[in-house]
This record gives sequence, structure tokens and C-alpha cells, in this order.
Amino acid sequence: MKDANLKFTFPSGFAEIKAINNDYFSFDFALEDPKQGCEVWLTVRPQKQNWISYKKAQSDKKTELANPDSMYVDVTKAYATELTGSKNFMARDMPADVLAEYNADGGKSYLLNLRDMAVLHHYKYALIVSMQKDHTGTLIAIFFTNYKDTDFYRDVNRVSHSFKFDP
Repeated sequence: MKDANLKFTFPSGFAEIKAINNDYFSFDFALEDPKQGCEVWLTVRPQKQNWISYKKAQSDKKTELANPDSMYVDVTKAYATELTGSKNFMARDMPADVLAEYNADGGKSYLLNLRDMAVLHHYKYALIVSMQKDHTGTLIAIFFTNYKDTDFYRDVNRVSHSFKFDP
């Protein structure tokens, strides 16, 4: 997280669990709230090396690379597609005031109905929150639950406010 200039404060009530890393998904860190029956999978990526490669590619007419600051959008769509088994989902841009709370420059959220998979511990719903700080790093957090109720959104709020990019 340090390389992505992201600060993290461990949220109360959650415990760290083994992050999933298999043929389907690869995450850096995972949390669980056993009382609420929800999990959070997190991946954090620094962008420094991607920006070095991108700048080099700009001077080479034969090479074309995607802008590293927009890559989080495609990565998040890929996660959403794998989780749902479909490309039929809706993304929402995060409002500027929300991004400002996290010192982020871009962000999206996706509320998903999950396909039934053992690797997902048979959770029914997920909320993906992805944010990026220009030239710095990206965060993708996936919140899993079986209930879309106020407790779930309270837990999402608790965990999501544990992260903040350096200004």
C-alpha cells in the first residue's frame, strides 16, 4: 500500500483472513466481519512503473499502451464480469465530493448479483469500489454479502473509510 501512497487503518470488528489467489482471482488482502457475515477482498497497485513504461511508449510510434490512470476501469469491469458471469451490470462514477474524501482522482462502483460459486463462498451480492490517484496507484475493494441491508452498507462505510490516498 505504501508504494501506491495509500494509508490504511484497520477497521474495528473485522479480522484479516487469507486473501484469495487462484485461477479466478488474485487479491492482496482480505477482511471478514464474522458477526455480519461479510468479506472484503482488496487489491492495491502502484502506478509508478506503469507510468515509466507509458512515457517511454509515447515516444515510440510502434508501441501503444493504455493510460495507466484509466486501467482501473477495465480491471474492475473484468472482475464484475467474472463475478456475475455476464456483462450486464451497471457502473456508477463516484461523485467529486466522495473522491475528495479519499484524495482520489477517479472512481467507480458496481452493485452486483453474483453467480453461485464455491470460490465466492456462495455469497449472493457484491459491491465493487474502485478508486485511483493520478500517477500514483489504484485500489479495488470487493464487499461480499448475502444481504443488501443497512448493516451491509454500514460495514462498507466502516471499511471504505479505512483507506485514503496521500494528498
